[in-house]
Formats: sequence, structure tokens, C-alpha cells
Amino acid sequence: MKAADLYCGAGGAGMGLHRAGFTVEGWDIKQGLAYPFCRHIGDALEVDLSRFDFVWASPPCQAHTSLRTMHNAKQHEDFIERTRAKLKAWGGPWIMENVIGAPLIDPVMLCGTMFGLGAAGAQLRRHRIFESNIPLSVDRKCAHHGKTIGVYGGGHGVSLHRHQKGQRCFTAAEEREAMGIDWMTVDELSQAIPPAYSEYLAKQILQLA
Repeated sequence: MKAADLYCGAGGAGMGLHRAGFTVEGWDIKQGLAYPFCRHIGDALEVDLSRFDFVWASPPCQAHTSLRTMHNAKQHEDFIERTRAKLKAWGGPWIMENVIGAPLIDPVMLCGTMFGLGAAGAQLRRHRIFESNIPLSVDRKCAHHGKTIGVYGGGHGVSLHRHQKGQRCFTAAEEREAMGIDWMTVDELSQAIPPAYSEYLAKQILQLA
């Protein structure tokens, strides 16, 4: 089955779709991304979806992150409503992903602790929410305890994450290990979701096929 990966970034979600069993094609306006599958440079909202069996969409999240409330925050366009309209008009099974606080409808939430993700004795949490026109189920619970590892881009391939109380920062290698991603730059990693998330949900789509 063929999956379209809209706003694909460097392929965190795409890799999960591939591992679930889909043949994947991605679309993004950014050039030079380390996407591991067939990728097209173009507007995700203009893609012809007629030849696909399933669509994954990860609209830009900047309009909904906690940073939007900062006094010097930039204004970012919200693509969620237009993306939802496109997916509904297409009519096949789809999943749309975004950050906590985004206006998704009846979403499910996934956390890195549900999949045992982490590195260097610290947990990856990285909560993300998912809307779909197919009922999704989550049979796992968050299991937060101890230290956490964050993955945030610094604009120059440098992680900005620092532990609280002066604990050490994590290396790029540790952040890649925590995410289950070994092909991305730190900046690409900061925009990605762990492949474990999309693999888990895409397998539910395949069960309905």
C-alpha cells in the first residue's frame, strides 16, 4: 500500500510508515533534507492524493508551540484547517499530527515513555497528538520517572537542551538514540517525531485494509 507523507521533513514519520509496511513518498517545501525515501519538493496542500491508499500529514507546529506566547515570538501561519479540509476532500484514511495545544479534533496522544525511548539513563517524553478519520486506539500509558532528554534544534547543528539543576547536556548521538533516528542532523531531529509513533498508528490503519 502507498502512503503520502505530507510536510515530511527529514522522515521521522515516514520511517515509521515504512516499517509498518507502506511504500512512502514525501512532500516538503524545504530543500536538502535527509529524507530516506522518494521525496518531492513542493507544497503539501497541492499534492494529488488520488493514487495513495493512506495519507500522513504533519503541518508545521510553530503556531501552536509553547514558544508562541513569548514577547518576541514570530507570527506563524496555521496550516491545520486547510490540511484537514484537503484530507477530508480526498476521502481515504488519514492521520494528522501536531503538538500538544494544536486544535486537532478528538486526538490521541503518544509519549516516548510508551515505547521505552530514551538514552543515557534519561527518558524521551516528546508528547504529540494525532487526529484521524479512522478510530485510533492507544493501549499504553505514559510512565514518567527520573531524568528526561529533550531534542531541540539550535540553528547550527547544536542542541539547546540543558537539564535542570545544572546537569549535563546530551550529545547529538544520544539525542538520535533517544529518538530512534540515526540519519538526521540535530536541526532536522528537532522537528521530527520518533518513527515508533507513526509505525504504531500506521499498523492500525493496515489492520483495517
